[in-house]
Amino acid sequence: MEKTSGVGVLDRVALILGALEAGPATLAGLVTTTGLTRPTVHRLAVALERLRLVTRDAAGRFTLGPRLSELSAAAGEDHLLTTAGPVLTRLRDATGESAQLYRRQGDERICVAAVERLAGLRDTVPVGVALPMRVGSAAQVLLAWEEPERLYRGLRGARFTATTLSGVRRRGWAQSVGDREPDVASVSAPVRGPSGQVVAAVSVSGPVRRLTRHPGAHLSRTVVEAAARLTEALRRPGTPERRPVTTSAGNAVGGTLEKGVLAGEEA
Repeated sequence: MEKTSGVGVLDRVALILGALEAGPATLAGLVTTTGLTRPTVHRLAVALERLRLVTRDAAGRFTLGPRLSELSAAAGEDHLLTTAGPVLTRLRDATGESAQLYRRQGDERICVAAVERLAGLRDTVPVGVALPMRVGSAAQVLLAWEEPERLYRGLRGARFTATTLSGVRRRGWAQSVGDREPDVASVSAPVRGPSGQVVAAVSVSGPVRRLTRHPGAHLSRTVVEAAARLTEALRRPGTPERRPVTTSAGNAVGGTLEKGVLAGEEA
């Protein structure tokens, strides 16, 4: 017998979500599966839809909503950060440029991990700094696969267009040149959680004079491969490689990145 919480409305919500775990369902199907009355199922399903815990497919059937994937991704944050250190270090070493990992938080993107270029010109952004979602290749990646309503809302005031994001989805990566700062270029690719939803963006960035005005032409494959390694790690959790990460001062940091310890170039 299924355990109950003792709180009636929560138990009924759990029944509906549990029924949708098997796939999309009509209102009548949910009534049959849950044993709840039609008015109750309709009232709760519509409320869950407003909270994005439930959505509807093209046929009008109820299905699990994107908010559940977002919550699942947040629950996996620690594993993502633990895995990010070695992957970003390899990316930095392969490209010779700073590498970062960004996550979206509302109308901003947060640099949650970074490995800095060891020497030479670089524009650093401390881990934990919030950057706008209106500019940069990482912002394009974090927005490109959003549901339509959130995508078009995110385009308001952005320096890129819906056509730009269509190209990002087609290629699987984004680039920017002088978006947020006139002399900085970057290339980013999506990291996906177990459900396939984009949960983060991996980036490399540096001066335009090194990356050129078409940085994706020579960096995209390497960045996409790094993002794929993080995606695979999230789908198959385990003990990550404990390769040390060094700060700009040359101090070694373990595989788990500590907030504020590392900084990367602006994307």
